[in-house]
Amino acid sequence: EFLFLNRDILPDEDEQFEAYRTVARRMRDMPVTIRTFDLGADKSIDGVGRVAVNPALGLRAIRLCLAEPQMFHTQLRAILRASRYGQIRILVPMLSSVSELDQTLHLIERARQSLRDEKIAFDEKIQIGGMIEIPAAALSLDIFMRKLDFLSVGTNDLIQYTLAIDRADDAVAHLYDPLHPAVLRLVAHILRSANRARKPVAICGEMAGDMLFTRLLLGFGLRQFSMHPAQLLTVKQQVLRSRLPDITPLTQKILKAEDPEKIRALLAKLNA
Repeated sequence: EFLFLNRDILPDEDEQFEAYRTVARRMRDMPVTIRTFDLGADKSIDGVGRVAVNPALGLRAIRLCLAEPQMFHTQLRAILRASRYGQIRILVPMLSSVSELDQTLHLIERARQSLRDEKIAFDEKIQIGGMIEIPAAALSLDIFMRKLDFLSVGTNDLIQYTLAIDRADDAVAHLYDPLHPAVLRLVAHILRSANRARKPVAICGEMAGDMLFTRLLLGFGLRQFSMHPAQLLTVKQQVLRSRLPDITPLTQKILKAEDPEKIRALLAKLNA
């Protein structure tokens, strides 16, 4: 979203293409995942979107993309054009229904066809992934997995929507709890279902970069962590110090626990 913020004019296709191509080239054939813009809520831009009473529940992310198809088309073409210069993947945020996913896939194919018509090369086999950050998507995971190449769990929004808590609201922010039993069971369900279906899955919310949760997520079956570069070394050290046979039984106990204090005590034991 940095390309779109703090400016009066939206970036055109060429500007976006140059930015994405630069990243792809510098990564030297390492995978690059580009999330389609998650604008709205706390990342609004001039001239796009509407004023909402609760922006987190309003017109944002893929909802905004579908409501502004030309803006979305421009970004999709830029990403696809850049895909010939590296291993680029497309990640779609805040999917909540199959109809949204089908519309999105249709618009991606429309962008592909427009490039074919202009004889502009791109990766025809580019992978399409979806963010699982709304409980409705987590509970409809089997359908999403049939249509997507990979998944990414956005724990920040998943926690917010599961607990009906706006973490930006000081009056209720203290109730935002990654260790709430419902949150843990939902995350474990997503990881277990994806692993069973052999569908690549990552976590890209704050939980992934917090060493407190590393062993817990490993025990749930997570193998792909996405985080700020500053967090990499501490999380990596925790991974290297962990043995799955030792931590898996404790993570299952945590998953079955209902009392918050017991959960925290078991987590402390897990991390000892």
